Amino acid sequence: MQRLSRVQTIAIGFLLIIAAGTLLLMLPVASKSGESAGFLNALFTSTSSTCVTGLVVVDTYTNWTVFGQAVILVLIQIGGLGFITIGVFFSIFMKRRIGLKERNLIQESVNTLQIGGTVRLVRKIVSYALIFEGVGALLLMIRFIPQFGVAEGIWYGIFHSISAFCNAGFDLMGHFEPYSSLSLYYDDLLVNLVIMALIIIGGIGFIVWDDISVHKWKIKNYLLHTKIVLTMTVILIVGGSICFYLFEQENFMGMDTKGQILASVFGAVTPRTAGFNTVDTGAYTEGTRMLTVILMFIGGSPGSTAGGIKTTTMMVIILYIWSTLRNKSGLNIYGRRMDEDSIKKAATVFFINLMLAAGCVLIMAGIEPLPLSDIFMEIFSAIGTVGISTGITRDVTIVSKYMLIFLMYCGRIGSMSFALFFTEKKQNAPVKLPIERITIG
Repeated sequence: MQRLSRVQTIAIGFLLIIAAGTLLLMLPVASKSGESAGFLNALFTSTSSTCVTGLVVVDTYTNWTVFGQAVILVLIQIGGLGFITIGVFFSIFMKRRIGLKERNLIQESVNTLQIGGTVRLVRKIVSYALIFEGVGALLLMIRFIPQFGVAEGIWYGIFHSISAFCNAGFDLMGHFEPYSSLSLYYDDLLVNLVIMALIIIGGIGFIVWDDISVHKWKIKNYLLHTKIVLTMTVILIVGGSICFYLFEQENFMGMDTKGQILASVFGAVTPRTAGFNTVDTGAYTEGTRMLTVILMFIGGSPGSTAGGIKTTTMMVIILYIWSTLRNKSGLNIYGRRMDEDSIKKAATVFFINLMLAAGCVLIMAGIEPLPLSDIFMEIFSAIGTVGISTGITRDVTIVSKYMLIFLMYCGRIGSMSFALFFTEKKQNAPVKLPIERITIG
């Protein structure tokens, strides 16, 4: 273990957590049937929970006992905050010394820009997470306790608050109808606002939290990273809401204005990358499906509970293309110039995710007799760790399920990190070869 790189340590750590979750979910006590759920169902659910995705092969409420649901919730919390963050927090609590190796792992795990202050950041991450999840749970209990009773209402509030904050998308609304998610609450202002707020807060990233907590409302003093994240978040939510509203008019029949607005905003927020839904995803129009795929592909922000290629990656790609078209040198935004490494990494992440998703779409399209739009939704939902599905997850073949498991894992640790898992050290060639130009475009 001493020779493992930071990326390899994190990747193997997630594998071990998934394995432990699989074993626990295979226990008869985890299943309401009193029998083992089976290896594949347990593995899929454990992976989806740890990778905070939300894709399910069995309904969470209908098939898992309270013990099974608790296992899922613990996996979601560990996967959302990161096992490195939680492990270091407990070390701090036990007053153990945090060495350079642990600090390097924290830096890699939460994508912080510098190694200094990582221990302080861990304290903030866990403290803020508990506060946000606690407040969210209390607010949701206002709705759930009158509906389900005190004990069950409290459990529902806690479960859905953590699931939303960690951008997981698991729900217990199978109490009403299996796989219904939050569709019965499409016009409920309290539930919608709380869930969306938790998704957004969890998805903007720990670095942004820290920056805002330090500089408060002094926006000029924010890091460039924070400015880009907040800008892209607003653009995607506002633009996505307008498009969703326009594309889903035929499915909004019977809804009042409030319900249509809430459903539209929720439909723009949840693909980045929570997986809840208040409108039947299987009935989405083709335009909405394509919009959802784009939002799932982009995802949340670096160092957050969300997946996807991240908002900063998308902003860098857009700015780089715009700068190239205008024949300008360098990439400038908010009075700052981005470094070349950021541009190269953004292009690499974008390309790897796109090619991986495209390849899996081709494979699934070849083995599953399903509409291509359904397959697109499923694949991009898995790699973006979103959890939105048109309902085909439980019906696909074993090969496709294992492929979705692989994509969820890659999406959580990062496709680029997965690729780097096999290359420990960067090797520089002692001699550089001569340059020769080629024609592009």
